[in-house]
Amino acid sequence: MTSAIDSSVGSRRTKDTPHQKAWYWYDWANSAYVTTTLTVLMAPYLTVIAKKAACPTQPSDVACHTNLQVIGIPVDPGSLVFYVLTVSTIVSAVVLIFVGALADRSPKPVRLFATFAWSGAAAATAMFLVSGDGWVLGVLLLIFANLCLGSSLVIYDSLLCRIAKPDERDRVSSRGWAWGYLGGGLLLALNLVLLTVDGSIGISQGMAVRISLLSAGLWWAVFTIIPVVGLRDLRGTTESATRERAGVVGDSLRQLANTFGELRSYPQTLLFLLAYLFFNDGIQTVISSSSVYGAEELKFTNSQLIEIILLVQFVAFGGALLFGRLANRFGAWRVVLDSLVLWTLVVAIAYFVPQRAFLVFVGLAVLIGVVLGGSQALSRSIYSQLIPRGREAEFFSLYQAMERGTSWLGTLVFGLVHQFTQSYRWAIIALIVFFAVGGLLLSKVRMREGILAAGNEVPAVI
Repeated sequence: MTSAIDSSVGSRRTKDTPHQKAWYWYDWANSAYVTTTLTVLMAPYLTVIAKKAACPTQPSDVACHTNLQVIGIPVDPGSLVFYVLTVSTIVSAVVLIFVGALADRSPKPVRLFATFAWSGAAAATAMFLVSGDGWVLGVLLLIFANLCLGSSLVIYDSLLCRIAKPDERDRVSSRGWAWGYLGGGLLLALNLVLLTVDGSIGISQGMAVRISLLSAGLWWAVFTIIPVVGLRDLRGTTESATRERAGVVGDSLRQLANTFGELRSYPQTLLFLLAYLFFNDGIQTVISSSSVYGAEELKFTNSQLIEIILLVQFVAFGGALLFGRLANRFGAWRVVLDSLVLWTLVVAIAYFVPQRAFLVFVGLAVLIGVVLGGSQALSRSIYSQLIPRGREAEFFSLYQAMERGTSWLGTLVFGLVHQFTQSYRWAIIALIVFFAVGGLLLSKVRMREGILAAGNEVPAVI
């Protein structure tokens, strides 16, 4: 049996097509924003801005016990960013489904993709303007940029089904994620230099952060040109052209009412989505909270935080490629399921890391990097096998509503636990439940049955 599998794997084509090469570049482009802005800088920077607004006469390194007032609701400034991510996802849950239905009916999906991508990049670039106590502008730009990111990724991920055959998707998805970590890590390395030498070149730490935010937006905008040009010849299906004549927007709105109902016809797809809701919320909350946890709970400096995240980026590059190879041999479903055990271990270790124990956290960062890229890349390729043809963008809109930087349940729990306990340690340990529940649900997904029910070809190894 082993030799048969090895023969099958060895015979697969591994050379990338021009469409696949162009497709990889959007992971490279948007990961600069995900890494520099979402993962490292914006959360602690917005927290400092919020604290300055709530406690204007108090030093930023002293705990602020005065709440902000947001439409009459008291909000702890230390929890603000997590509530913002929660609101961002709730909005996305509605908007992204419409975007997916619209994209499936558009004769030019790449043009729609470009519109969302460049709009998000513009908002990310405008984050340079957030300063002083202007947390409101920061909140609005963060929500808009995340919404545009999610909308662009709905279309981008759905194109995976157009540019890769079923047996290629684990490889192509993993390589895309690897490119993303490499690109995001490269810009982060440049920003680390800036944040390290800011004083010696006559700029403040705050200005260095703002320039770094600006660079992430510009990087996202410039490198998006490559996939837009390289994929521009992809057109909508014959069915989408017919729907275009019938009225794209009107047909999309009607389809929204049917999307969730139709999921009952694909029980394995629905079960995977539920599993993904939980374990991806755990992953996303670890990512989005890591910089705040490191800065506020473990007392690391901005430079130390960037060094850690930079390490994660480059380890994740290798991790994504490694997981792609493991998936070819053992199946993506099994590899992702095993990775959730490692994620549980990551959260448990993080709870016990002492303050300023930098080397201990470095070791934890290596473990995070190994499982981070692979678990996300393979989740994308697994889902691509479970969705019906001609409905890729619509179904990926459900997936993207729970994707990078848009998790809501995990960030809500993290923010609430911190607000009630005033401890980020209790907030981080609470995330174990997401990996446990997600792993349990994923273990019950019957992949072959789900792939056949969606009308797709079953890969050689699943």
